[in-house]
Amino acid sequence: MSVNGCHGGGAAGRDTYRSPLAARYASPEMCFLFSDAHKFQTWRLLWLLLAEAEQKLGLPITDEQLEEMRQNLNNIDYDMAAEEEKRLRHDVMAHVHTFGHCCPKAAGIIHLGATSCYVGDNTDLITLKKAIDVLLPKLARVISRLADFATKYASLPTLGFTHFQPAQLTTVGKRCCLWIQDLCMDLERLTRARDDLRFRGVKGTTGTQASFLQLFEGDHQKVEELDRMVTEKAGFRRAFIITGQTYTRKVDIEVLSVLASLGASVHKICTDIRLLANLKELEEPFEKQQIGSSAMPYKRNPMRCERCCSLARHLMTLVADPLQTASVQWLERTLDDSANRRLCLAEAFLTADTILNTLQNVSEGLVVYPKVIERRIRQELPFMATENIIMAMVKAGGSRQDCHERIRVLSQEAAAVVKQEGGDNDLIARIRADPYFSPIHAQLERLLDPSSFTGRAAQQVERFLKEEVQHLLKSYQSQMDVKVELSL
Repeated sequence: MSVNGCHGGGAAGRDTYRSPLAARYASPEMCFLFSDAHKFQTWRLLWLLLAEAEQKLGLPITDEQLEEMRQNLNNIDYDMAAEEEKRLRHDVMAHVHTFGHCCPKAAGIIHLGATSCYVGDNTDLITLKKAIDVLLPKLARVISRLADFATKYASLPTLGFTHFQPAQLTTVGKRCCLWIQDLCMDLERLTRARDDLRFRGVKGTTGTQASFLQLFEGDHQKVEELDRMVTEKAGFRRAFIITGQTYTRKVDIEVLSVLASLGASVHKICTDIRLLANLKELEEPFEKQQIGSSAMPYKRNPMRCERCCSLARHLMTLVADPLQTASVQWLERTLDDSANRRLCLAEAFLTADTILNTLQNVSEGLVVYPKVIERRIRQELPFMATENIIMAMVKAGGSRQDCHERIRVLSQEAAAVVKQEGGDNDLIARIRADPYFSPIHAQLERLLDPSSFTGRAAQQVERFLKEEVQHLLKSYQSQMDVKVELSL
């Protein structure tokens, strides 16, 4: 599956701005969800669902009118709609007229009792739900690939870092589980955000349902049933009881905050990979013909992780838009939300889609260099092993204080070789050459075994993947075999 770019090449569009997200990065399925085609087809579907429910509840709407609407859901004359919008300065009414033009028998009942937000807001909610459904299996696949990686390297010792300074050993698999844990939290939050989405439903101009109450001659029960029926037809379990003209814009905050949190997770993971690539311990996939630098042919730049970091920063900033929008929705609503939401909602999902596609590709081809990792351990482990050496000497009858002083002096001498002369850490050679440590010379190899410094890392990996990851991935098993091939 190729995921880069929603549009083909050619001269068309080269003389005008096109969003890189749509033209270069995001998948076709995500681009479609935020396209005019999906938007206006959904508007027509919502008008049909409303008319079907109104007919069932007794309004004079014929089967012939409904069938005419069904036959023309995708028959959209975009040129006519554009001309109508130019004339009317109202996008919804332009499409009401355009739909009515190809459905002359149904023209009089299209949008009956509804306000613009009936199609606008409900379409946005449908789109958000579908867009999350696109992201969820992609996120699950990334977790699955990383889980396989963590299993493979669960026991491989590696130097841990705190403050990006050498710390105690961990394992390559355990470090990967730090990444997986964050992504699992994102998967759970994204699932919850999807399940918490509620339909705006059939509410009228200021959310009071007054127009529908008039249509049904004061029958409150029928108005409530209309709302319930349309909500169910649209695929939602429940609708908001209370709305203004729009659904509360806090919904957008909730959804985009989850995506922003995902962006933070991906940025952290890809930054870690970039740091490890600098250390030559771990690399993202590198194609045979790939060029790392136009001037430096030897370079293997982590460009995919860099792309993820770049786009993740953009994703994290987008949550500021709905935060500010929700805060300035005066009374029942203002229209200063519209243009902003056209940008931030689409860009957030296209960006999240891009970074997940890219991260899946990275996670499927991570390259580990055990010999480099081993060499770095050898450089640092002698210092870390000093406490073990002291304890072994005490068990052999030595004085802790005397041993501590001798190791302190030898450690400083070895550190001077490393820092001032650029040499290798020769602390162990110095200990082997010192007769004072002869009682434990035979134990040094065992005392310096890297696996003895990783604690329960391997066991933690096994338990974590079994208890916290596997069950999250069960519902996505049928979608796990999808491959991602990046064209850029």
